[in-house]
Amino acid sequence: MLRLSKKADYALMAMKHLAQKSPGAHSTSAREIAEQYDIPIELLAKVLQRLVRTHLLVSTQGTRGGYMLSRPSSTISVADVIQAIDGPFTVTACSTENHSCDQYTKCSIRDPLWQIRERIVGTLGTVSLAQMATDPEPAPAPVSVLRRA
Repeated sequence: MLRLSKKADYALMAMKHLAQKSPGAHSTSAREIAEQYDIPIELLAKVLQRLVRTHLLVSTQGTRGGYMLSRPSSTISVADVIQAIDGPFTVTACSTENHSCDQYTKCSIRDPLWQIRERIVGTLGTVSLAQMATDPEPAPAPVSVLRRA
């Protein structure tokens, strides 16, 4: 099963938040994003810095400092964000670069699994932050009321 790391989840939440800002809007602080989504500020700050290092975000210092997308949200894919945080997608222990598995020469599932990996990456690459940003926010969970008879 494909499962994203918590850091990748937080990165996508932050990137969607920034994509929903109007173009030209001032930058957004890590604290603002962390408070909006109940994310630990220290962890979010590390995630945002990694996104800056991979050129998906730009950061500005100062009293009005914070983070902004480095380019239009329509040109940043979900795959870009996940790979910036978690590195390349893998579905097997071996890869095209790593042949250290004892079963490598006899493996009958390696190539089909690599094809599945390519499909996953391709699909995630077709979804942009702009598309994610147009999805409505989830409704708050209903609060059930207990009634006494």
